[in-house]
Amino acid sequence: MKLIEVIYGVVTVAALGVAVAVPYLTHEQGSKAVPGWQRMVNPGDLSAKHQFLAADCEACHTPHQGIVADKCIACHANNQSLLYKQPTAFHADIGDCRGCHVEHQGLAARPTTMDHTVLAAIGVKTHPLPPGSSLASLPIAHPRIRPEETALDCNACHANQDPHRTLFGTDCASCHAASIAQGGWTIPEFRHPSPLSTDCNQCHQAPPSHYMEHFQMVSMTVARVEHADVSQCFLCHQTNAWNDIRGVGWYKHH
Repeated sequence: MKLIEVIYGVVTVAALGVAVAVPYLTHEQGSKAVPGWQRMVNPGDLSAKHQFLAADCEACHTPHQGIVADKCIACHANNQSLLYKQPTAFHADIGDCRGCHVEHQGLAARPTTMDHTVLAAIGVKTHPLPPGSSLASLPIAHPRIRPEETALDCNACHANQDPHRTLFGTDCASCHAASIAQGGWTIPEFRHPSPLSTDCNQCHQAPPSHYMEHFQMVSMTVARVEHADVSQCFLCHQTNAWNDIRGVGWYKHH
């Protein structure tokens, strides 16, 4: 046997030994059991918020499984600011963090990428589609929404951003589909009813202050209207802007 063959044989056996030993040791004793291992496999810096975990891979990674939601939940389960806000309360039922939250992109990177397709896929797991259908087979609601996204209940996260205060229902696409194709949510063809209309509350909802003493003590006094119901918007307001008060002019009280 030639010397070079012996050398190749020794190198091959050593490589196989390392290939077996490293996974075994890291599985049994953690990544710190193999000096330098973390540095060799580290794909990049963690975000600034997670830098304190840079030397502890097991804080997020489970050997031979990768990142599992349990590790994330261990730290973030009691994040009240996240779970109590309407747009982000859905995190309480997710159970899959990797789709939208990606680390090792550097200190300055924001480790969150909002991916509606990931949410839709998670939703299908908890609320299955009708038999024989799939995400790809769902009908297209309008040009800016992918078929996969039609499985989502948009209002569940975006209700607080609805300028109509749900007075027009929760199916935004029923009115906005045409304008979305033009690149926005506005409806160019919309025409406001006549300034003589007295059905303002059919589309407009008064602010909370109008249901308190502020209405009698301030609003009525400014508008010089002694008796008015909250639903009678036309007695005080003009249709070009809410702050343009009849007989008073532009008034901003905040």
